Amino acid sequence: MFRVSCINQIFSVNSLNRSNYCTKPEFRNATQRIDKSEGKQAQFSSAKIGPFFQSSPQLENQYTGDAVLQSYVHRYIPEEILAPIETDLIRFGERVATEVYELGLQCEREPPQLLQFDAWGNRVDQLITSPAWKRQHDISAEEGLIANAYEGKYGEWSRLYQVIKLFLYSPSSGLYSCPLAMTDGAARVIKQLPSAYSWIKERAYPRLISRDPAQFWTSGQWMTERRGGSDVASGTETVAVPQSDGSYRLHGYKWFSSATDANMTLTLARVEGPDKNVIEGTKGLSLFYLEVFDEQKKLNNIQVQKMKNKLGTRQLPTAELLLDGAVAYRISDEGRGVAGISNMLTISRIHNALSSAAAMRRILSMARDYSTRRKAFGDYLKNYPLHVQTLARMEVEVRAATILVLEVARLLGREDTGIASDQESLLLRLLTPLAKLYTAKQAMSVVSEGLECFGGQGYIEDTGLPGLLRDSQVLTIWEGTTNILSLDVLRAITKTQGEVLVALHHSVMSKIKKASQTQELKDHSHRVKEATLKVMNFVQTNPEKAQVAARDLAYSLTRIYIASLLLDHAVECGMTRTDIHTAQRWCEGDLAPVVSNLSHYNTTPEDLHLVFQNYSGQ
Repeated sequence: MFRVSCINQIFSVNSLNRSNYCTKPEFRNATQRIDKSEGKQAQFSSAKIGPFFQSSPQLENQYTGDAVLQSYVHRYIPEEILAPIETDLIRFGERVATEVYELGLQCEREPPQLLQFDAWGNRVDQLITSPAWKRQHDISAEEGLIANAYEGKYGEWSRLYQVIKLFLYSPSSGLYSCPLAMTDGAARVIKQLPSAYSWIKERAYPRLISRDPAQFWTSGQWMTERRGGSDVASGTETVAVPQSDGSYRLHGYKWFSSATDANMTLTLARVEGPDKNVIEGTKGLSLFYLEVFDEQKKLNNIQVQKMKNKLGTRQLPTAELLLDGAVAYRISDEGRGVAGISNMLTISRIHNALSSAAAMRRILSMARDYSTRRKAFGDYLKNYPLHVQTLARMEVEVRAATILVLEVARLLGREDTGIASDQESLLLRLLTPLAKLYTAKQAMSVVSEGLECFGGQGYIEDTGLPGLLRDSQVLTIWEGTTNILSLDVLRAITKTQGEVLVALHHSVMSKIKKASQTQELKDHSHRVKEATLKVMNFVQTNPEKAQVAARDLAYSLTRIYIASLLLDHAVECGMTRTDIHTAQRWCEGDLAPVVSNLSHYNTTPEDLHLVFQNYSGQ
C-alpha cells in the first residue's frame, strides 16, 4: 500500500511540488499581483505577450543524423564507389533539411487550384500550382532522383543510391515524391517495351530520366474509376476506339488521378471490337500511353471536372478527369494491360514504402531535437526516462522499416541489372507488397505518437507537423489497402506454389546463422527460427483459413524477415550496442501474430453478428 510520503517523493523527484510548479514563468497567471514596493515589472500586460518563446525543432542533416542508414551504406556500397555516393548523400542530406524543406512547406501553404473557364467563358481547365511545386520539379531533375536508377553509373547499386536519395527527399518534397513514384514506374515500363514501340521509347524514356529540368517529364498512373480502385478488372469502364492511323481514342472517366499536371500517363482501357463491344474482366484490359497535352500545349481531349478535396496530400494536384476522345497508343498486347502495368505497380509500391519509412524518420528526427529544447517541470524532455523510452520505441520501428526498404531496394537493383538469382526474384515478389502494407501501418502509428512528443504544438497546423500525419494516412490506401495487399501476398504464394515462402525461409535462416553463434543474440535468433517454423506450418495445415488470416500472415512474414535483417545487420556491422539492442527488442515482440491469433479464425459468423448487430440497413 502506498503511503502519502511515497507519493510526495515521486512527485518531488519530477519537480511537481506545488511551490516549484507555481513559480515557473510559463505557468504564472497573467493577472498575478505585482509587489510594486520591490520594483518588479509585470511579465504580462496589454502591451506584451510575455517573455517566453519556445524554440522550434530544427532539422539536422538528414543523412548524417540517421545511424542505420549510414551503417547500411557503409556495409553494402563497394569501397571504390562509396566516396562519391556518400559525398553526394551528405550534401543532399543538408539540402533537404534546408532549401527543399522550406519549399515543401510552401507547397502546403499554396495548394493547387483549378481555373476551368476564362473571363470570356472559354473552357481552359488550367491547373495553377505553386512556384515551389515547380521548383520541386526542377530539383528532382537536377538531383537525378529518377535518372540515378537508370543511368547505370553504379551498376547494381544505382537503384539503392536512388532509393536513399528519395528517402531523404520525400518528407521535404511537398508531395512531389508522388509524381516521381509514377514517373519511375513509367520509366521502367517504357524501358522494357519491345522494338515494336520504339518510337514511344525514343520519345518518352529520355525525358522521364532527364537531369535537365527543361526536358524532364513526369508521368501519371490513371487506373482508378468510379466503380472502384483496386478492383480494376470490374471497375474499368474506359473504352479505347481504334483509329486508322494505329492510335486509339479513349472515352472514360478517371475518378482519382494524382499528379494531374504530369506530361504523360499510363492508363488502362478496354479496346472496342468491330462489333462495338468490349471484353469484360481482366482479359479485356489493355495498357495505353497517353500524352496529356497536344502539340499546341492544350489538353489532349481531356476535361478536368474537379479537384479532389482530400484529408492530406493537399499539395498534390489530384482530379477527376473526363477522357473525351483522348489520343492514346496501346503499348501492351490486347488483354495484357494488367501484366503490362505490373512493373509500374512494383515501383510505386516500393516508393510508398520508402515514403512511409521516411515520414517516420522525419517526425522522430524533429522529436529528438525538440527533446533537447523543450523544458517541462524544470528539466529538458530528453532527461525524462519515460519520454526517452517513447522515442526509443519509435526508433526501433523506424530502423525496422528503414532496413526493410533498403533491402528491397538492394534486391531491386540486382533485378534491374539482370544479376538477381531466382531466389532473390521470388523474394522481391513477396517483399514488395509486404514492405508496402507493413510500413504504411507503422507510419500511421509512429507519426501519431511523434506528434504527441510536441504536446499541443503537434496539433497546430502552422508548425508544419500535422501535415506529416495527414499525408501519412494515404500511404495505407495508395497502391492497395492493407487487406488488398495481404490478399496479393496470398496470390504470390499460390501462383508460385509456395516458392516465395521457400525463398523467404531460406533467406531468414541464412541471415540469422551468424547471430545464432553470438552470446548476445543466440536466444533471439532461436525465437526467429521458431516463429518461422510455426508460420510455415500454419500455411501448410490451415489452407481453409488463409483468406481470413491473410493480414496476420502478412504481418508475421514481415516481422520475421525484419528480425532476420536486424540480427544480420547487428553482426555484420560490428555488434554495436545500439544494433544489438534494436535486434533484441524487435525479436522480443510478437513475430507470428498469425499463430497467436489462431483461435480467431473460426469466428466469422460471430464477427458478422458483432459488426452488424442493430444495423438498420439492407
